[in-house]
Amino acid sequence: MAKEKYMDAAVVVVGAGPAGLMLAAELKLAGADVIALESRSERSGESRGLGFTTRTMEVFDQRGLLPRFGDIEISTQGHFGGLPVDFSVLDGAHQAAKTVPQSQTEAKLEEWVGELGVDLRRGHEVLSFTDDADGVEIEVRGPDGVETLRAGYLVGCDGGRSMVRKAAGFDFPGTASTMEMFLADVKGLDLEPRMIGETLPGGMVMIGKLGGGITRLILCERGNPPQRRTEAPAYSEVADGWKRVTGDDISHGEPVWVSAFGNATRQVTEYRRGRVILAGDSAHIHLPAGGQGMNTSIQDAVNLGWKLAAVVRGKAPESLLDTYHSERHPVGKRLLMNTQAQGLLFLSGSEVQPLRDVLRELIGYEEVSRHLAGMVSGLEIRYDVGGGSHPLLGRRMPHLELIGENVKTSSTELLHAGRGVLLDLGDNAVLRDRARGWTDRIDVVTAAPHGVAEGSPLAGSGALLIRPDGYVGWAAPGSHSDLPMALERWFGPSR
Repeated sequence: MAKEKYMDAAVVVVGAGPAGLMLAAELKLAGADVIALESRSERSGESRGLGFTTRTMEVFDQRGLLPRFGDIEISTQGHFGGLPVDFSVLDGAHQAAKTVPQSQTEAKLEEWVGELGVDLRRGHEVLSFTDDADGVEIEVRGPDGVETLRAGYLVGCDGGRSMVRKAAGFDFPGTASTMEMFLADVKGLDLEPRMIGETLPGGMVMIGKLGGGITRLILCERGNPPQRRTEAPAYSEVADGWKRVTGDDISHGEPVWVSAFGNATRQVTEYRRGRVILAGDSAHIHLPAGGQGMNTSIQDAVNLGWKLAAVVRGKAPESLLDTYHSERHPVGKRLLMNTQAQGLLFLSGSEVQPLRDVLRELIGYEEVSRHLAGMVSGLEIRYDVGGGSHPLLGRRMPHLELIGENVKTSSTELLHAGRGVLLDLGDNAVLRDRARGWTDRIDVVTAAPHGVAEGSPLAGSGALLIRPDGYVGWAAPGSHSDLPMALERWFGPSR
């Protein structure tokens, strides 16, 4: 019998941005041994992502993370391609968060990762890797030299220029950048905010106030060709372009950091190749329209984490990982579609003005506004979890207050532990008995719903099986499969 090879960790995650940190935490929360590698020796302090969408607010809330961010300024006003959209038409417990810089998000996630005991290694660069039927050998250069790590799975969360994606040979079709744009955080400027952007003859500009005397600038100058840069652009390039587009002189500003980006749009054809998996910007790149990139990346991680942990712990078959691609690839594809549409509205010239005018008219209808707001916020997502008529099947479980014997809780609080939940709303002993073989992986909670309005999708529900990522995988009445079949699909064979 062949000797089993030593594993340094069940999973190695490459990249400690929001996606990598969230994934590492989700894996550890679910009981998987994980090492997170980051080539940078410390956090960059950059803040490309700014704020959270409604869905990410829900995700953080279900893990008990929101209090870490203090008082979060929320917004009910968003945009689609620079056209105002009223987000208050959305249902849910949360609105989108404004002006939370990505640097703060990373700091809070790293804090959580540390508390969970994740082995986070900064200053460690992946040089190469090989995968076989049993695991992945990873060559890593760290402060003490080059070493080889072995893991069951390797996950690339290493950004749009992902080394993991390239080395593993993932196909990455799409379109190349046609222009270069600038993002800069600057002190010493007194400019009127233009939070949803303003289209001008020479391009588009956005202005936001971040606090602490810092102004966020985005400049999209029409006709500015893409460049291959090895370092950040000089602030003078931003100031010169700003003067050409707006006529305003901002050269006296003091840059905190400056970055260039393009409108390339690409997505891998598969999110997993054997034991190598991609999440976040490693799997999809796009124009940063509507602040969706970081949020989608975090949600990729939350979808993948519990599934991968179940597989490496031997609780579920490897086929469970197939649902990561089947669920998240369509989400990424739709993200690329809507950001491309927004780019046409934002960045085109006067020839698109009739289209802007028509869309502005349509947004005045609440149904259209709700549709666009849901698309940008991630609230429209519905996974294929099997047939059935229940309106919540495949959708994220809404916040529900619960009252049980000597306990008052909520569906959100029950997800803090990162486990599945069978929510018995009808005190059904037979149902609970059928779930006994899975109680090492799920919590069975009997409670009565509180405050369910007539017409709510929760009205008349007898039981709900909530996956660790917060999505409903089975419901009664309404699911075509019985409970044990659904439990085995999402949590592996009965104990």
